[in-house]
Amino acid sequence: MATLFEPSLTSSIIRPPLSSASAPSMADTLPTINFGFDDLRERMSRFTDRFDNFIAKGRKRVLEERNQFHINVAELHEDQRLKKLALETLTHQTSTHTNTLRKEAAELSDLHASIATLTTQRNNFSHHRTTLLSSIAATQSQISQRLAGQSQHASALDAQSRLNMPELEFWTDYLCMRIEGAGVEDRLKFVFSHLDERDWEREGWFELDTARRDYAVVGTRPKVEAEGVEGWVERLNESRDLGIFLKGMRELLVEAMK
Repeated sequence: MATLFEPSLTSSIIRPPLSSASAPSMADTLPTINFGFDDLRERMSRFTDRFDNFIAKGRKRVLEERNQFHINVAELHEDQRLKKLALETLTHQTSTHTNTLRKEAAELSDLHASIATLTTQRNNFSHHRTTLLSSIAATQSQISQRLAGQSQHASALDAQSRLNMPELEFWTDYLCMRIEGAGVEDRLKFVFSHLDERDWEREGWFELDTARRDYAVVGTRPKVEAEGVEGWVERLNESRDLGIFLKGMRELLVEAMK
């Protein structure tokens, strides 16, 4: 700090020395210097107060900023946790929704497949129903035709039987023959005797099936040639002459017994 200028100091320095009796002491002759310690102390005290205040405010500001930083970090962590939780929830919901869509797609595909199968079955059933109706109609038509044919044939047989009854009685006596049931519907058994000259009681027979319009011989005893039987049956079906047929079959039985 600069020293203040004192005019008395210059004058005292150039002043001639006093006599020893009245001369001041050495200490009294020293100049009075004002160093300004009080002012310096006061200024230092004010500076210290301002510095302490600055330090306190800085520490407070640092503490506040640190606390605010911790609060911000905690809020950031909490926000990240909430966002992570929301993201996990959204991911779970997305996965659930995706699985639901996949299941619905599979169910829809199965439903379409079932509909296609049912449609195919319905079409098949409809076609089968149409076929059955056509078959039933054809069968009914055939049945009606057969019934009409059988009715006509029965009428013809009835008329023929009334006409043939005297002729049949003649052939039974003439051919030594009798007619029996064969145990089966629409089948007659013709039994002949006096076939074998060695044994007039020995009998032979054949069975005639009259279920169809064309008659057929289904069995003989004794066994006769098939070609001969077929020839007489064909002649019978063409001419409907039962007498000639019975006579021919008797001749075949006679030949078979020789």
